[in-house]
Amino acid sequence: VTNGTAVLGLGNIGPLAGKPVMEGKSNLFKKFADIDSVDICLDAKTPEEVIAAVKAIAPTFGGINLEDIRSPDCFHIEARLQSMLDIPVFHDDQHGTAIIAAAGMLNALQITHRQIDAVKVVFSGAGAAAIAVANLFVSLGMKRENIWMCDSEGLVYRSRKEHAFPEKMAYAQGDVPKTLKEVMAGADAFIGLSVGGVVTKEMVKSMAPQPIIFAMANPDPEITYHEAREAVPDAIVATGRSDFPNQVNNVLGFPFVFRGALDCRARAINEAMKVAAVR
Repeated sequence: VTNGTAVLGLGNIGPLAGKPVMEGKSNLFKKFADIDSVDICLDAKTPEEVIAAVKAIAPTFGGINLEDIRSPDCFHIEARLQSMLDIPVFHDDQHGTAIIAAAGMLNALQITHRQIDAVKVVFSGAGAAAIAVANLFVSLGMKRENIWMCDSEGLVYRSRKEHAFPEKMAYAQGDVPKTLKEVMAGADAFIGLSVGGVVTKEMVKSMAPQPIIFAMANPDPEITYHEAREAVPDAIVATGRSDFPNQVNNVLGFPFVFRGALDCRARAINEAMKVAAVR
C-alpha cells in the first residue's frame, strides 16, 4: 500500500507515478517467497485517509506492507493500523532497511573487532528509514547516547525547533548546532540515508581507524564506494547500489519476513522477530 508521498529518490510524486515501484515489489514477493500480493495505490493525502482505506480493505489480506509513505506520517499510520488490525502491518522502508543494515553492521563490527555497545555511529538522514535503523541498533545493544543523527539542517540537538518530531528528537544530542563534518570526526561508523555527495574523503579520513561506511542514499550514495576506499583503503563500505560490493537491499529480508509471519499466522511483526531476522 502506498500514497506515493515518499518514493525512493523521487519524493512526493503521487500514487499513480509510484505504481511501478509497487508492481516491482509485488514481483519480488512472488519471486523470493512465493507470496501473492496486490499493489494498492491510494489517492489519499492525510494519514487518516490512508488508515481508513487500509482498515476497510484489510479483511481481504493476510498482511499489509506499507511503502513509500512520507515521514512522520508513516509512523502514525503503521502504529494505528497495527493496533486496529489482527494481521501484520509492516513498513518496509523502515524495518526492511533496518533489518538488512543491522545485519551488515553486526558483521562489520565482528570483522573490525568492535563491540556494539562501544561504537560511535553517525547518521546522515533522520527520516523513517534512519530512525528505524537506529531503533533496531538500540534493540541489538547499541547505546542511544552513542548515536549522532544529522539531517539537512545538521545535528539533531535537544533544543532544536525546526524539522522536529518526537521519533527524531528521541536521538537529539547536545544543545548546540553542529555540522555533519564536525560530528563525523572520530566516529566508528557512518549510516547514510539522505542524499548523494554529502560526505567527502576528508570526512572519511577524520573517522576512527577501519571506519564502517554504509552510504545507502539512492541512486547516488553519500560517498561512492571507490571514493571511500581511496580515502581509507581498509574501510568497510556498503551502499544501496547493486553495481558496488556489499549492497544493502531490502529484498534480502522483507519477502521472507512476511513468509514467516504468514506461515506462523502471526498477528504482528514485533521487535523480537526483527532482531531474530537480523541475526
